[in-house]
Amino acid sequence: MKKVIAIDFDGTLFENKWPEIGMPIAPNINRAKNEKANGAVLILWTCREGEKLAEALAACKAVGLEFDYVNENVDELKEKFGTDPRKIAATEYWDDKNVCMGHCGKEC
Repeated sequence: MKKVIAIDFDGTLFENKWPEIGMPIAPNINRAKNEKANGAVLILWTCREGEKLAEALAACKAVGLEFDYVNENVDELKEKFGTDPRKIAATEYWDDKNVCMGHCGKEC
């Protein structure tokens, strides 16, 4: 399976100004675009729904970032599980609330 990256919106791609859209966080957006250009599958992984989700997607599109999936698993995993589980499966998770659990080899 390809590299699959689940990326949070508020505080990760755009400054956290919930319920508004904050300013873009250019280094993270550029890294995401680079990963996609190099073959990674991107999943927008957010609690936003309805109109607020549409606003987030529009903000991403305005900075040239588009996702392969939004709050859903890749097709390969949906087929394997026979459903789309609530928990998003990915090889990487980008989130502003990241917590080191001491297994990454870095100091927490």
